Amino acid sequence: MTEAEAAALVRPDDSVGVPLGPGQPVTLLHALGERTDWQHLELLCSMLVDFYELPARAGVRTLSTFFGPAERIYRDAGADIHYIPADFRRWAPIFEARAPRVMTTMATAPDEHGWLSLSVHAGATVDELHRAGADPQRLLIVEASSAFPRTRGLGDIHPHRLHLDEIDVLIRTDRAPVVLADAEVGPAEVAIAQLARRYIRDGATLQTGFGSIPSAIASALAESDGGDYGVHSEMFTNGLMRLCAAGKVTNRHKGAFEGKSITTFAAGTEELYQWLDGRDDVAFVPVGLVNDTATIAANRNMVTINGAVAIDLFGQIAADTVGPMQYSGVGGHEDFVSGAGLQLDDRSLVCMPSTASLADGTLVSRITTHLPGGSLVSTPRHLTDVVVTEHGVAELRGRTVRQRAVALASVAHPQFRDQLLDSIGTHGPS
Repeated sequence: MTEAEAAALVRPDDSVGVPLGPGQPVTLLHALGERTDWQHLELLCSMLVDFYELPARAGVRTLSTFFGPAERIYRDAGADIHYIPADFRRWAPIFEARAPRVMTTMATAPDEHGWLSLSVHAGATVDELHRAGADPQRLLIVEASSAFPRTRGLGDIHPHRLHLDEIDVLIRTDRAPVVLADAEVGPAEVAIAQLARRYIRDGATLQTGFGSIPSAIASALAESDGGDYGVHSEMFTNGLMRLCAAGKVTNRHKGAFEGKSITTFAAGTEELYQWLDGRDDVAFVPVGLVNDTATIAANRNMVTINGAVAIDLFGQIAADTVGPMQYSGVGGHEDFVSGAGLQLDDRSLVCMPSTASLADGTLVSRITTHLPGGSLVSTPRHLTDVVVTEHGVAELRGRTVRQRAVALASVAHPQFRDQLLDSIGTHGPS
């Protein structure tokens, strides 16, 4: 069908499920947004990658498990949009419990045997796609494009594909994956990357999150003399591609899924998508396996690299809210911080610039005595291991409350450091 014909199959009173960002059927969602007859449509989604009309329509209620820029704009404009707190692994049972009548996804064009690769996204919706396809009371709509890379899973266990026989409606488009350019890397990010580099030994297995700092670290590793790395990462990025292209990734020493770079979704440049096409050394598997803390811990010399919005002197991390306002989502932050803390040779790095600038130009410290008012804890203090800013490294594992506070204050920006140190023992940790 055309996208308009497929959109017409959704009832005015209905529910629609779409995957995380890169797996979204953008053409279909735009077609749904052209309709104005919605009475009660529930859209279950995460990290919208385009500014669709649909969430702004009367009669549409959007439930998101991860806010991106689009969700924040819809919220601020007064749309009926709501955040569901859940880490990435728990999105799967949320989809199963809510069971949207219409499930959708992006995929590659069918091959000669009728198989469509799920391309750059496995995430938390794979099982629900299959369930919808098998249920005559539900509808599975797939947008297929030959411009998407054909990627693989793990054999028959996690095949990362759909068959034409499962699909109710197929929309053929020539749409390319959403391009995510490299984040700008400044002096602070370069300094943080150099400090983080000392924790990454040859043969380490790596997880890198989104943003300029993980990109700077991956670039530094690609240009260094080290190597023999493995990859076990929720997101596959431009930086990880460059690390692989530099011959630095062998996946020989991982302990879990040796020989394969493991991921659950990819987002980046056109170069990344072209590089992924047809590869059998990168496996896309559901997030329930990728983010499983026991699987993460099974990797030898696991090093996880993530960011934060703010950290207090107790070691509590706010990574998905700015004050009381939802900014992004829990995602896999806690899973990878936790999973890398179960073995002595594993390390979890939380990397962030020491300061942020407010809209009026005021400089504020990201390391605070207490988290800013209304902030929510993404990752609790007892999981935090290593915090890296451009001013140094704070190792928290095995240290007392006071020692941790002193270590964190010592890597704050010099403008705020003395104030933070003075607060320890008065109204701070002691």
